[in-house]
Amino acid sequence: MYYARVGMLAMAIHVIINLKTLISRDRMENTLEKKRYRLFLYSVMLYYITDILWGTLYDAKLIVAVYIDTVVYFFSMVLSVLLWTRYVVAYLKHRGSFSKFLIYGGWIILIYEVIVLIINLFVPFAFYFNEDKVYQTGQARYITLIIQMTLYFITACYTFIKVPRVKGAAKLQYAAVGASGLIMTAFIGLQCLYPLQPFYAMGCMLATCMIHSFVYMDETSAYAQEIESNRQIAYRDALTGVKSKHAYNDAVERVNKRVEGGELSSYGVVVFELNGLKAINDTKGHEAGDEYLKVACRMICVAFKHSPVFRIGGDEFVAILEGDDYENRERLLKEFNNAVEDRNNNETVSVSGGLAVYSPDFDKDFGDVFKRADKKMYERKRQLKAAL
Repeated sequence: MYYARVGMLAMAIHVIINLKTLISRDRMENTLEKKRYRLFLYSVMLYYITDILWGTLYDAKLIVAVYIDTVVYFFSMVLSVLLWTRYVVAYLKHRGSFSKFLIYGGWIILIYEVIVLIINLFVPFAFYFNEDKVYQTGQARYITLIIQMTLYFITACYTFIKVPRVKGAAKLQYAAVGASGLIMTAFIGLQCLYPLQPFYAMGCMLATCMIHSFVYMDETSAYAQEIESNRQIAYRDALTGVKSKHAYNDAVERVNKRVEGGELSSYGVVVFELNGLKAINDTKGHEAGDEYLKVACRMICVAFKHSPVFRIGGDEFVAILEGDDYENRERLLKEFNNAVEDRNNNETVSVSGGLAVYSPDFDKDFGDVFKRADKKMYERKRQLKAAL
């Protein structure tokens, strides 16, 4: 039962740490290397199953069943070697004569083992059971294991050779794949010496744990960082540096949820629109228009420095007020308007702003507050136009 228990433990750890890879159907993650690694993991699972059954059946002295299981056991071993070589070649993304040699080597050992297992039915030179139902090993078994050791060792060396040629996190990942090959080499050697001990299962468990920890966990972390980086780019307006329309949409959703959940009872919305941007673009060019946008944006950010500012259109901005800016909203808007009028007199920049405050009595959501603020912004625009 000891033999079977080790296999059960290895199988449980294998499924737990590799569950995402085993069941993933994400097209973005299903690269050639991931597909081949998944097949390798499935072959290891097949080996674990036969290993668990072998110990259980052998203890029960069910020799016919043990014999059939042993055939599948040896087949799953060499199948995993073939799939490992295919995975390493795909992972290293190298096509050449040596890569072909590795894959052909995997196929050769698989074909060799099938022939050996067929011949073993008639001439037991790989394994057999004596009259006392005790498992006995033959020379062909050792040849199979030595070939497996050789292929794992060669793939390990092949991977380590590539380590100096890569940079950053890839160095550690390549080294982990190479170390996994060395682990399998060592534990297959122990399996040769101790045929009734589950060293092969231990080697598979350690090798796949290493790849999971140092290759795919690192890649998952890097992927998450890339997503977050892209998210930050999408949430930032490239020209002005304030938050983008994407960030605004999410902010509106959060405000509505906080109001519904009773977390937020008061807030203000200020809608801004630049005056005369089209005329500047038409007469002075888009570079001048871009500079006009940036100056206006700085004015808004300085006036409402404690509030998030969003660029929601070509010449439209929104500030969502809470806290100190909300409490001082009337004064801040008045100061902002005074600054605009001073600049307007100097023919520098002109921005219209309209403020509205959330009222639970007649505002269903953020959109209602925005509409009132937008209406006041247009009223302010008319005032500025009339003052020219």
